[in-house]
Amino acid sequence: MIRDFKALIFCRENNLSRREIDTADPIWTDRIDAFFRKTAILPPDGDPTEYAKAFEAVYPEARLRRQYIDDAISKGTPCFGQKALAAFIAAGMVDCVFTTNFDPLIEEATVTANALLPVAQQVRPTVAAIDSADRAMRCLNESGWPLVAKLHGDYQSIAIKNTGSELKTQDARMRHVLVEAGKRFGCVFVGYSGRDASIMEALNDVLKSPSPFPNGLYWVASSVSRVLPAVTDFLARARDAGVDVAVVECATFDELAADLVRIGDLPPALYDWVMAGRPAPRLIPVQLPTLDARKFPVLRYSALLVEEMPQMARRMTLATVASTPEIRALLKEKKCPATVAALGRELAVFGNDQQVLEALAPLGPKLAGTVKLDPLSDSWALGLLYDALVRALARRRPLNTRYKRSGHSIVVAARRDGGDPEWLRRSQQTLRTLREAYGSALTGKVPKLGYAYQEGIFLKLEQIDGRWWCGFEPYTFVDIPKPEVGEELNEREFAAADPIGGSTHRGGDPAGDWRREQWAPRFNKSWAGIIDAWSQLLTHRRGPASAFGLDEGTGIDARFSLSTFTGWSRPGHHHAYFDRSR
Repeated sequence: MIRDFKALIFCRENNLSRREIDTADPIWTDRIDAFFRKTAILPPDGDPTEYAKAFEAVYPEARLRRQYIDDAISKGTPCFGQKALAAFIAAGMVDCVFTTNFDPLIEEATVTANALLPVAQQVRPTVAAIDSADRAMRCLNESGWPLVAKLHGDYQSIAIKNTGSELKTQDARMRHVLVEAGKRFGCVFVGYSGRDASIMEALNDVLKSPSPFPNGLYWVASSVSRVLPAVTDFLARARDAGVDVAVVECATFDELAADLVRIGDLPPALYDWVMAGRPAPRLIPVQLPTLDARKFPVLRYSALLVEEMPQMARRMTLATVASTPEIRALLKEKKCPATVAALGRELAVFGNDQQVLEALAPLGPKLAGTVKLDPLSDSWALGLLYDALVRALARRRPLNTRYKRSGHSIVVAARRDGGDPEWLRRSQQTLRTLREAYGSALTGKVPKLGYAYQEGIFLKLEQIDGRWWCGFEPYTFVDIPKPEVGEELNEREFAAADPIGGSTHRGGDPAGDWRREQWAPRFNKSWAGIIDAWSQLLTHRRGPASAFGLDEGTGIDARFSLSTFTGWSRPGHHHAYFDRSR
């Protein structure tokens, strides 16, 4: 109700329609709360007078407040907790209920519960409100339980208590009944905030008697931190008066009721009625599939299992500190094939020991045994293995490597004019399956643009579910030339090139439309053939893939053993979906 009142006031003050506000939306809730934090229209959130002030601000006349209550109650039905409470009343396990609510749900649920019992065992609760307090007095004097007392009035009452002035005082007779009940029984407070000064005064009067709350006092709240100071003071005084006091944390009334039903001894008819009103469980038992999964795969991954990879690399020390790019530049200058990772004055190296020592002579290198590779913990070790894997897969194949910080790739080597005819023949034979899978040339020129292109793949080395995989993604690489020094750039053509093919210009890809047209008609069957052809090209060789092919004792080579087939995904169980022919 407070949330509803705040939304109505918010709309009124900001000239909005109530239909525009959704109080279940956290965004609107935050906006409304922020509005009231900046204004003095209502007391602060959690203030004991917040409810009364908000109700009176929206409905200043008592008849309008009664109409609001009546409209709200007409939509209500007993919840699980109210059914449980009604069952305890019908079973004679609860004598007296005091409530600040106006609705008739407790008594209606009790009537239904009574009807489930033999006539001789049925009880009829007395309902008393502030304008019919004499009924409560009679129950008190004659022990005519059970009693349902409406401390703020019944929804049918002329007098109902909602505003601050109305809540300041309590009907003297109803107050007397509340105090006397506190002297005779223990009391459980559920879902009550303690905002009403008149009721809290009556409860404190109980503590003045010789034996207040003889069977204990239990205050149930969603959190101890949310108990108001007035309640905390009352509980402290009750404890000082010798009352057995406990604060019980429970999220909702339904949860508390469920716990009580579980340990209570309700008659079977009442128990079954209450449990029939439980909310649908979130977790329900299901029948597990018993049929075997189909044998064929559903998804094929473009990833090869790395069955073995290097565990050690050569360790070298340097007399001079150098970065990895500086060392690679020296190796390239001396045409020394090697893969390195620099660690200050130390190197991790794959390659011919003597050739590396000669190429790095200006840095004073020395052999220093080996270094263990831990790619999961050390990024430099993962990078070293990644570089070596790309070199190993392309070696002795008509393939070229491309090393980039964004990711390495392998492309089909373009035919060179005047090349060795024997090499060309072997290359054509090696690439035949790949060429058939693509159904087009693997290298050539982009029509109209004239840029050279090569079919290729991006490569990844990553661990998934405790196993290392070499993932690859087919891609058409286009070599877009860099402009000459001093040449004015054509924004449409050179503002940016193939994002991975080689140019450093930023912007659009001039060959993007052509590349998309190349790949658009390649559906699942074409993709399956291309993935299969690349996996064969990368793995069909004698023995492991070697990055350098070194002779024994000349250095530490990087050798990788890859599965000859890609990863597959199979269905976990059979389903009619897999029987479809299309």
